Amino acid sequence: MAAAAVFVMVILIFIIGYIITQSAGFFNLSFIFGGESGGLLPMIVTTVYITGLSLVIALPIGVITALYLNEYARDSGAIRMIRLAIETLAGIPSILFGLFGLLAFCRFFGMGQSIAAGAATLSIMILPVIIRTTEESLKTIPTELRQASLALGATRFQTIVHITVPGALPGILTSAILAIGRVVGESAPVLLTVGIARNLPRSIFDSGRTLTIHLYYLTKESIHRDDFGKAFATAGVLVIVVLVINCAAKIIASGARGRGAKRQ
Repeated sequence: MAAAAVFVMVILIFIIGYIITQSAGFFNLSFIFGGESGGLLPMIVTTVYITGLSLVIALPIGVITALYLNEYARDSGAIRMIRLAIETLAGIPSILFGLFGLLAFCRFFGMGQSIAAGAATLSIMILPVIIRTTEESLKTIPTELRQASLALGATRFQTIVHITVPGALPGILTSAILAIGRVVGESAPVLLTVGIARNLPRSIFDSGRTLTIHLYYLTKESIHRDDFGKAFATAGVLVIVVLVINCAAKIIASGARGRGAKRQ
């Protein structure tokens, strides 16, 4: 078991080290903040827009759904159908989400290829992750805490707001981390719904290009060694973005877990 853990760490260190080594000479502030003249700033802004808007849409819906399934719903045929639908949604290939988003949001609702259309598509795709992770976190809250709150005269809604949700907050943040990782790493749905424009987006209704799509086109169109260097530099920026998000979420989750323990 220890050898397996060390092996996983070695693989991670090797991947990050190889990316950093191959991007040497290209990874600089000019390459990142060059703006529309060739830098990564438009792609970084688009990625942040896509990630943030997807979470704004999916996180409340996913948490509320998990609360309903765990706190209110009883075992019935309708609830089993809802759970089956969630599991089926989690297993659909991402390219199908992209086709759905292209037909529904881009064409039927008239959004065109835009950040809003891409975020709406990705929010549907990450809903199962948020629902299942949040629901498992809610199951870890002791039943005695709920019963004690109800015995003191609190309503079920007040118990959920003041006892259940604060206690499950670390799990909710974990679901957000997993959702962010999937949003940042997706390419097919983003390619079909957001587009490949390298312009700096001014609003969520503009088209754009995420870091993942930009990395794909850099490797696809690479001819010279410098082109691969730029691709690896882009990969390095993407890794840094993911690491920063994960570390920040871990810190927030640790603080929330400490406050929840004190409250309990």
